Amino acid sequence: MPRRHRRESIMHRILIPAALALATVVATVGIVFVVGMRTRWRWVLSAVRRLNRRFFNPYQMRTAGTPGAYASVIQHRGRTSGRNYETPVGAMPTADGFVIALPYGTHADWLRNVVAHGSATVVHEGATYDVDSPQVVPTASVGDDLPSGEERLLRRFNVDQCLRLRIVTRASMPT
Repeated sequence: MPRRHRRESIMHRILIPAALALATVVATVGIVFVVGMRTRWRWVLSAVRRLNRRFFNPYQMRTAGTPGAYASVIQHRGRTSGRNYETPVGAMPTADGFVIALPYGTHADWLRNVVAHGSATVVHEGATYDVDSPQVVPTASVGDDLPSGEERLLRRFNVDQCLRLRIVTRASMPT
């Protein structure tokens, strides 16, 4: 058998099935992710929350809270440890504060810390705001405060709760 045919034979026997298997795995993970997020499967929500905390949040924190960044930063104190934490969140400004979508439900540590303490600090577009009155509300009740694209995305992923925060003071202005 000529050398060229042997290479093609190896490609057909090994590489093509491997590529198809990889594509199948990626498609399956994608489907489980979308269905799991939409149907609120607790194990999917927990896995995504852990993945974000471990890998994506540290990367997101590089720019969070700066002008033009997707994410804002919520600074909060631990419920039991009393330690200060910073978490990137998608804070959307409203007339009197901010709304933060809760795609993982009410089980995120940062949310439980903010609700327990009753206040936090939000860094958004380079400005720092002291906030209080944390209130978990239905997404439908804050629909008018959300950009239309964000509202559609939240509906698509069945995000039915948001955190509403009221601005107490604007601690610092962007420079």
